[in-house]
Amino acid sequence: MESLGSFLPFIAIFAVMYFFMIAPQMKRSKQEKKFAAELKRGDRVVTKSGMHGKISELNEKDNSCVIETLAGKIKFDRSAISMEMSNKLNAPATKK
Repeated sequence: MESLGSFLPFIAIFAVMYFFMIAPQMKRSKQEKKFAAELKRGDRVVTKSGMHGKISELNEKDNSCVIETLAGKIKFDRSAISMEMSNKLNAPATKK
């Protein structure tokens, strides 16, 4: 019984780490994969580096997309597109 009591703090620490760190990260990763899979031509996006543009082509073979910017067309990996910033960019304007 004493040996179980000595392991209880370690089990509690692992449970807290799982619920506050690991589970939210897994949920976020799943949402980002879903977002990247649902991208379509004409979507306005922002890359993680801050480049704004519109998707002009999607390539399923190498999981990339071509983004049309004011400077021209640039090829990016789908994982380089920021989910949060793109959702804010495409969100309807709210009245105050």
